[in-house]
Parts: sequence; C-alpha cells; structure tokens
Amino acid sequence: MDESGSARSSPQIHTAPRTAVSQDQGNFRTHFNFPGRAVPGHDDHGYGPLATVVESFMDPGTVIRMHQHRNEEIISWVPEGVMRHDDRQGNELITDPDHLMVMNAGSGFWHAEETAADDPPLRMLQIFVRPHSLELEPGIQHERIPDAVRNEWRHLFGPEGGEAPLSVRNDVHCYDCRLDAGATVTLPSQSGWDTYLYVFEGEVTVDGVPVGYTESALVTGGSDASVAATEESTVVAFRIDPDAPVTRSGTIGR
Repeated sequence: MDESGSARSSPQIHTAPRTAVSQDQGNFRTHFNFPGRAVPGHDDHGYGPLATVVESFMDPGTVIRMHQHRNEEIISWVPEGVMRHDDRQGNELITDPDHLMVMNAGSGFWHAEETAADDPPLRMLQIFVRPHSLELEPGIQHERIPDAVRNEWRHLFGPEGGEAPLSVRNDVHCYDCRLDAGATVTLPSQSGWDTYLYVFEGEVTVDGVPVGYTESALVTGGSDASVAATEESTVVAFRIDPDAPVTRSGTIGR
C-alpha cells in the first residue's frame, strides 16, 4: 500500500523482541513496547508521534478506578473480549472486536476501565500517540469499525480530516490484519514515512526477516515490504511521519 505513487529504496528492517518493561498489578498487567528502541542509536523510546504500544491484560472482575490523562491520544484496540469504560462526561462504553475507542485527552480527561466478573480474560492493545499541540480540547470517539476481511488491511485510525473511522491529532495511521498461514500482504507505506509492525498473534516474516509472537519491526527508508504469515497471525501496523511535530507531556505516552 504505497500511497505516494513513487518508488523508494530498499527498506531497512529493525526488529525488537517482546519488551521486558512491564508492570504487574495483579488483575491488571501491562507490557510496554517502545518503537524507537528498535533503531540502534535512536535517542527516543518513541518514534515520532507514536510513543508506545502497550499490551494490557485485565482479569475478569477488574476495576481500574477513575483517573486522568492529559496531552496524549489513547486508542483502545480489543481483538477479543470486552473493555468497559465510563468517564466524567457521562459515557458508558463497551469496546470489543466491533468497536474502537480513541480518547483525545487534551487538557484533561477522566475515565475508568472495568471487566465484569463474567467477562472473559482481556488482552488488548492500548496505543499512545503524541499530539501535535498541548492542552487541546478533550473528547472521546467510540465507533463501530468495518468488519475485518481476512488477509486485507483494515484502516482503524488516522490524522484528523482523513478517511479512517476514527482520528488522532498527529500524523499516524493504524491498520490491523488477520492473516491465514501462508498469506502475504504488502506493508502499508508512504513516501517519507516509516512503518511499525507489531505481531499480536502468530508469526510472520517481513521481507524474509522473522518477527514472532509479541515481537515488532520498524521498517524505515523504503517501501513495498512484504509481510508473510508462517502461521495464522494477527498483526497491527502503524504508518508514521517521523518528522511530525510532537509534544512529550502525556500522562503515560511521553
């Protein structure tokens, strides 16, 4: 998916193992994946507007009490199960495989998260994007997303004013894809931008370079890299403008 229409040089593929940075709060556990750390000598744990991709686990009957976020865009992607949200704006929302939530925290947004006692165990991604400006208007987006089509990228969010179902306030696009074993797709790309790939389930190769379960790859300096599934896999890709102006004052996604 090269939206520029122009060719680039061969890509550089920087792989990273599953992160060792984690927090264990019993019923709520997280692993922090930092896209910038995949590149040797890169002086930022994030990569441009993409600060971190957090693998989050919540056991049934878990409550994360009301708390505030500021100056970050937080996306909740739930491939299985449900995540229950309420906030001080009166919203009571359920994010599941059919819905995506973007919390544009801006100058401040209070929310709580919960799984009911009869919900299944939850494993999800919470994605932190750095906005282009501080103290923006806070708000929340919660939308039904298009049905997933196997072996095709599904556009989930992108910059304001674009065609994605939901938006963030910086230059990041996000896609997911469910791949059959043996299937191959082209990694989303754009001239001058780079792409970060996270393997949520399964194992793939990126231009022949293996990337396994919970591992990631940052693809820079090229286009048209291929992603081939060596087994049934679920992957998430982020198309990023590495030169976009960013703020680094978020509650978590600095």
